[in-house]
Amino acid sequence: MFHKPYGVLTQFTDSAGRSTLADFIAARDVYPAGRLDSDSEGLVVLTDSGRLQHQIADPEHKLAKVYWAQVEGVPERAALTSLTRGVTLSDGLARATAARLIDDPGLGPRTPPIRERRHIPTSWLEIALTEGRNRQVRRMTAAVGHPTLRLLRVAVGRWELGKLRAGEWKEVRP
Repeated sequence: MFHKPYGVLTQFTDSAGRSTLADFIAARDVYPAGRLDSDSEGLVVLTDSGRLQHQIADPEHKLAKVYWAQVEGVPERAALTSLTRGVTLSDGLARATAARLIDDPGLGPRTPPIRERRHIPTSWLEIALTEGRNRQVRRMTAAVGHPTLRLLRVAVGRWELGKLRAGEWKEVRP
């Protein structure tokens, strides 16, 4: 399990010299089971098992992934209901299995800091998905009028980020 920091690519090499998993992970012959955008943070599960990698990453297995999203504004119940009933994106209907407001998780500032507007409050959502389309949480929150400013994946199936800090990894047994 690895807590991917903001700005790190979910791969081990990059010809453009950007920060990758190789800058943090000393283990050999492990591969990420799924992806997380460079501007998202949080849990990435890595494995040396092709079977486990497939079970985690393949949308057919419907493995739950839980995210905390800091969004512009404070969504009303109707926006949260829309997230679970489904919103239409350019690649079809996207539906969260759960969406709720949560208290500020106290993550501290991000480097670089998020965009803040003096007169627009922010709030935090917890969103669970069983599919993983490209930038799905960000596109869904924008579709209900609350763009995502910061995104952290906190769980993948039974694996939880817990107290693992950005840039840290630990070995766990499946």
